[in-house]
Amino acid sequence: MTPQFLLTGQILLTILVIASAIGFVLRLRNPGNATIVNLNARINAWWIMAGVLFSALVLGRYMTIVVFGFASLMALREFLTLTPTRKSDYWPLFIAFFIALPAQYWLLWIEWYGLFAIMIPVYVFFLISAASAISQDTDDFLSRNSRILFAVMFCVYGVSHAPALLMLDIPTFQGHNAQLLFFFVFIVQISDVLQYVFGKLFGKHKMVPKLSPNKTWEGLIGGGLATMGIGALLAFVTPFTPLQAAGMAALIVIGGVMGGLVMSGVKRSLGAKDWGTGIAGHGGYMDRLDSLGFAAPVFFHIVRWLWALP
Repeated sequence: MTPQFLLTGQILLTILVIASAIGFVLRLRNPGNATIVNLNARINAWWIMAGVLFSALVLGRYMTIVVFGFASLMALREFLTLTPTRKSDYWPLFIAFFIALPAQYWLLWIEWYGLFAIMIPVYVFFLISAASAISQDTDDFLSRNSRILFAVMFCVYGVSHAPALLMLDIPTFQGHNAQLLFFFVFIVQISDVLQYVFGKLFGKHKMVPKLSPNKTWEGLIGGGLATMGIGALLAFVTPFTPLQAAGMAALIVIGGVMGGLVMSGVKRSLGAKDWGTGIAGHGGYMDRLDSLGFAAPVFFHIVRWLWALP
């Protein structure tokens, strides 16, 4: 582990300790308050999630791929559990879980970028569509097929671009890609937190009340600017200058917000508040991956285009 990576871990540990201390004090002053109970549940879950991610990064790229593969599996399961399917969807679902998901992460394992980038949007698209057609069930055919394809694109293709950062060949940054992945995941998650905080403190103008009643323009702007500042401060663990790191953080914020809004729209259409209960205080895995799933491909391809060797 590099000194920069260790320092990043120490910063994260400090943030979690401070958050836990604040949660403890609030609980003593307001026993039984539902909001504070939820806050402490979220903080406890953050300890676990941060510990798992940091441990995977320390243990190496293969363990990191396994962790994200498991996250994709759980997200895909939550998505398709809430999504209406029929008995005739057996083979499309089989392809999604037992072919598309393991194949995508296997391509990461062997670092075959060319096929990794096109397998799901090209080959899995045709394979699942063909399997749906062969079932001969034409009732709601387009919607059923589209729901499964959307789930695979988001939960597998989108999320897999986060660990894909580990296979980029960035001059003068070889051997430090774990720091770049940590930067990306940290910025995605801290952006969500800061937008929530700024929204609660200053929010007056709702962005899209039908999709996400708690999101406000003040939360987006205040949280986004604060996230850009944090991104600039963390430039030392990336191949970016402070100004570039702030710009990349801004792109992550935009991608994350759009991902959150899209998945909120999906949840509303399905009549669900949360995707599941897999992570205490946070809902399901999809509730933590909605921002990451949209931001990861954007961040990965811009870094590859501007910083990595072809």
